[in-house]
Amino acid sequence: MMTGITGTPGTGKTSIAAELARRGHRVVRLTETVRPYILEEDCCRQTLVVDVDRWVEEFEPLDGIVEGHLAHLLPCDRVVVLRCRPDILRERLAPRNYPEEKVAENVEAEALDVILIETLEEHPDERVLELNTTELSVDECADRIEQFIRGELPASCGSIDWTDYLEPGA
Repeated sequence: MMTGITGTPGTGKTSIAAELARRGHRVVRLTETVRPYILEEDCCRQTLVVDVDRWVEEFEPLDGIVEGHLAHLLPCDRVVVLRCRPDILRERLAPRNYPEEKVAENVEAEALDVILIETLEEHPDERVLELNTTELSVDECADRIEQFIRGELPASCGSIDWTDYLEPGA
């Protein structure tokens, strides 16, 4: 079974995936798989432009966890969408030295449920877990993901609403 862990940058994907790997799960990071599919590097936005269609088409399904902000585009059996309250997300992104435009773009994307909506366009909601990482520890998040993978925690999505955190001008 392939499980995707996705979310806006700063929601905790890398930290939680590292904990799941520490617990013995096979974890593949998106950054380890997209190199051959990079079309260009957008230096202004500090991001890579990836040929997503080709990457998805050529991705070999695996038994384990795929972590990355595009993981929901893969043919996963289950998908966990990590969420974080936008004001806290802004604080988490600040130490990364991203340009303000990139921080604002990610905060707005989180407030507007962009990753969740993309996930639900690809996967039925009964295979999606939306997990609010705002006040949970990495261990607590990993525990819940393991429960979801084992079928002990039901799918659940659509209950998080960050629209009150939209920034002026968004």
